Amino acid sequence: MRTAVRRSVSGLPREFWWLWTSTLINRLGSFVSTFLALYLVVERGCSASFAGMVAALHGLGGVISSIGSGVLTDRLGRRPTLLVAQTSTAFSVALLGFMQHPAAIAAVAFVVGMASNASRPAVQAMMADIVAPQDRVRAFALNYWAINLGFAFSSLAAGLIAEHSYLIGFLAEGTMTLACAVLVFLKLPESRPEQAASGAAAAEPAVGMGTVLRDRRYMSVVGLSFLIALIFQQSSVALPVAMGGNGFSSSDYGMVIAVNGVLIVALQIPVTRFIEHRDPQRLLVLSALLAGYGFGLTAFAGSIAVYALTVCVWTVAEIVNSPTQMGLVVRLSPVHGRGRYQGVYTLSWSVAALVAPLAGGTVIDRFGAATLWAGCAVVGSVAAAGYWLLMRGLPAAGPVDGPVAAPEPERIAG
Repeated sequence: MRTAVRRSVSGLPREFWWLWTSTLINRLGSFVSTFLALYLVVERGCSASFAGMVAALHGLGGVISSIGSGVLTDRLGRRPTLLVAQTSTAFSVALLGFMQHPAAIAAVAFVVGMASNASRPAVQAMMADIVAPQDRVRAFALNYWAINLGFAFSSLAAGLIAEHSYLIGFLAEGTMTLACAVLVFLKLPESRPEQAASGAAAAEPAVGMGTVLRDRRYMSVVGLSFLIALIFQQSSVALPVAMGGNGFSSSDYGMVIAVNGVLIVALQIPVTRFIEHRDPQRLLVLSALLAGYGFGLTAFAGSIAVYALTVCVWTVAEIVNSPTQMGLVVRLSPVHGRGRYQGVYTLSWSVAALVAPLAGGTVIDRFGAATLWAGCAVVGSVAAAGYWLLMRGLPAAGPVDGPVAAPEPERIAG
């Protein structure tokens, strides 16, 4: 096991590990997203509909910032965008804890959604810049592992913090996010490749948002990512609603969904070691089928054990899909347009986070939960066919991988 771990983490640059550490700290402190709805209903006495509206505004902020932060990542650079996003998140989250009026709460929640989502394109573009092409799947998997490890901790800690003081949670998240900004300022150099760094880069045409939207193959990836995200997002709203309708309690749902986090933390690194040099077309097709039919099996669940089994199936899909799809996204992104391309990719998940709860709830109310789970199987099959068609004829490697940006040691200290 020691050898396997060493092989999983070896060969990655120092800058990657500072970026990884920043991600872990950020997720360790993500308390507010866990208890926000409970805070509004229990602490502030707001209605459930108002809590839902605030959650929607938070998500809408993320949708808007996905595009804007992608453009800033290319124009200003990865490091300045990260610093602005993390500093803004730190202060807006802390401010949210002091808001009293419902309109003020809603407005600041919208700002928090914009700020917190703005760092994602910059993180992903920087990771693509500093990690060699052959190591990117492994690097994205390690980053995804850190996200889930941090979220598992913060979900447990959020409940304990909320029992004492919600304000402590807001301030703690703000403090830890600010610590991420300080770490980026002190330890991470700018990684954006210079236009004149090589002949290939110099010859690369200018990249605008229109370039991304006209890139048919890439936008097909974004569309397929949206379908996959629609499936996975059913775990946060449709699954607990369906379990409640079958007589299961919230604690039962907590036990079932905890399987997802435990499996990701336990299996992400060894599974990535197994898949990182395998055919991405087959991996993406397989992950889409496992996601669709994993949720589809929920229609037959009648006990905690069977629900947990379905979670195991689609969690394996998540473990395989995330690093593989991120590797494909980077592979199809031109070096000097990575920020915009990553922003549009992030948009697919942000939009899915808005659409999935509405679609899932509507289908359950009108047609029943079994229809929703069958629909997940259909969507997974469509996504699998899409990946198979999309990647036919795609070269094994190409210039879109681009050179790895050389680190700038003299700028590490800021």
